[in-house]
Amino acid sequence: MSGAPAAPAVHDALALIELDAVATGLRCVDAMVKRAAVELLEANLVEPGRFLVLFAGDVAEVEESFAAAVEVAGDALVGRMMLPYVHPALLGGLRGAELRASADALDTLGVIEGTGVASVLEACDRCLKDAGVTLVGLRVAGGLGGRAFFLVCGAQHDVEAAIEVGTAVLARHAQLHRTECIARPHAELVPWLLRPSPFQLR
Repeated sequence: MSGAPAAPAVHDALALIELDAVATGLRCVDAMVKRAAVELLEANLVEPGRFLVLFAGDVAEVEESFAAAVEVAGDALVGRMMLPYVHPALLGGLRGAELRASADALDTLGVIEGTGVASVLEACDRCLKDAGVTLVGLRVAGGLGGRAFFLVCGAQHDVEAAIEVGTAVLARHAQLHRTECIARPHAELVPWLLRPSPFQLR
């Protein structure tokens, strides 16, 4: 009997490791899935020659797999992130879910860009938890030179608060690139920014 595709699993935790070698990255993937029952969301190359491994699951299982991956990675590890109680919209954004709203509904748009994928995901999680904003979209793309960015929308004061929160997270990691606050964005701006990404999860 055929039916609609199964909905993505609901997870409590999200983790990412970033390595400077594909070979070691693949060994890490093997170690982490052997250690605990986690869902591998993506394992892929981004510029400049970094291999990203992104996975999710229940908190205890992700912590176990994360520890195993970090141990195997050794000196190939260049970045890491562990979010034990991740905001559900962040996982949706990684899977390609985007805000389907007219430009009239977008009062203010905030763009937060960082130079490290792990720190950008952490910043996005904190913005969604600490400020009254909605995630519009998230991009981790090979053409960004290892950078990533996300977009949030809401009332101007909420977007400004989100930018302040995101800036603090990225500055703590010394990976803040740039932020912008755009009032009343043009109708064609958001669809153009969120055109298909080579790192979009399925």
